[in-house]
Amino acid sequence: MALLTAGAVVLAVLLALLAHTAINARLLRKPPGTAEATDSAAVLLPLRDEADRVGPCLQSLLRLPPATRVIVLDDGSTDGTAELVERTAGDRVELRSGRDLPPGWLGKPHACHQLAEAEAGSGARTGTGAQFLVFIDADVVLAPDAVERAIAVMRAHDIDLLTPYPRIETGSIGERLVQPLLQWSWLTFLPLRAMERSPRPSLAAAGGQFLVVRRAAYDRAGGHAAVRDRVLEDIELARAVKRAGGRIALADGSELARCRMYTSWRELSEGYSKSLWASFGSPAGAAAVLALLLALYVVAPAAALLGPWSGPAALLGPAAYGLGVAGRVVSARATGGRALPDALAHPVSVLLFAWLVVRSFARRGRTTWKGRPTWRP
Repeated sequence: MALLTAGAVVLAVLLALLAHTAINARLLRKPPGTAEATDSAAVLLPLRDEADRVGPCLQSLLRLPPATRVIVLDDGSTDGTAELVERTAGDRVELRSGRDLPPGWLGKPHACHQLAEAEAGSGARTGTGAQFLVFIDADVVLAPDAVERAIAVMRAHDIDLLTPYPRIETGSIGERLVQPLLQWSWLTFLPLRAMERSPRPSLAAAGGQFLVVRRAAYDRAGGHAAVRDRVLEDIELARAVKRAGGRIALADGSELARCRMYTSWRELSEGYSKSLWASFGSPAGAAAVLALLLALYVVAPAAALLGPWSGPAALLGPAAYGLGVAGRVVSARATGGRALPDALAHPVSVLLFAWLVVRSFARRGRTTWKGRPTWRP
């Protein structure tokens, strides 16, 4: 009897989460099919030792409308990144060399800060300062009309900072198991419309792969200088925009951009280890979240293997497993991802995620990324 009661509670929670995922999928902002060209945007690309992966990104920048200014910052690369940019993009981009990293700053915020400064300087000289700053990463490939369509969403809904989440591409088994959890997590647990309406900075999400912010809101929030020592500078910038009175939102950017963040399990585990710990308020908070995820999506489905059960109890494990898989399918279809067969391995995905979180906390303060520290105590 106690087992059935506990199982009923678990299934009720899983069903509620699945319903929330489905509602969020319907509410997720979608860019219009077409949008008017704009001359008020600047695409800003920070690079550090990206010669082996930035080529497709640069090619996509060449296909953007000529009125869209593109500024690239070479942040002390030693692998020929700057030379590759010059060969590939030529006069289409304004290439800047990054300054030395000052005390108290992490590398990514400092690079983005310099890009925003460079855009302001260019705009002041020409009288054509951008109203929208578009920050992208080296592994993002933009559609030719991506900038206009993202800005159309912001104008239509009075949004100050928008993350049009790219379509995440995966290759290795490890990537296919872990990467889809990015979109699944916020579609499942984050109330999207409440996040847009609420002034609470704690209720925020953002992704630095493709992030668009109004210049005025960026300046009011203090820009990247306000998040100079933050590992997750994208989420912290969204919070700063909220604190300054702005609105933030997420959108389905699967038609606007694609991104393969990592190309192997080793690269993925290193990338997550450097920053995953910062997604949680504390080790205790992380432990609570992991306990909930494991109970719902691993232990409950595994109950079917711990039998023998009979009657209604025999259905608890399969039902819990099915609800978890269904949530992943809904998430994938809403964000341009691969639904099946990848979603069938959802319990394994959650287990791997838990291991990555533990690894990230264990290595906090001891990891580097491209020769720089990833944490300022």
